Amino acid sequence: MLERAQHPMPEDIASALDHNDLRGDYDNRPAYQRNDYLGWIGRAKTGQTRERRIAQMLDELDHGGVYMRMIHAPSRKNQS
Repeated sequence: MLERAQHPMPEDIASALDHNDLRGDYDNRPAYQRNDYLGWIGRAKTGQTRERRIAQMLDELDHGGVYMRMIHAPSRKNQS
């Protein structure tokens, strides 16, 4: 069985989630998605890329139904 390395939550990402009221959306995602987001953001080679990746994660969490630009139906939010 292949196990992924567990990535710790950096303070700037925790702050961005809290500031944008998206912590619950993040916490409701499957563990592999949360870990993948953190690893992907952590592998950014420049600050600009890191910020762009954080923004993408926040946008996907805010809108729901998307994970890493792929459809993720279980996270879809009700559209009123």
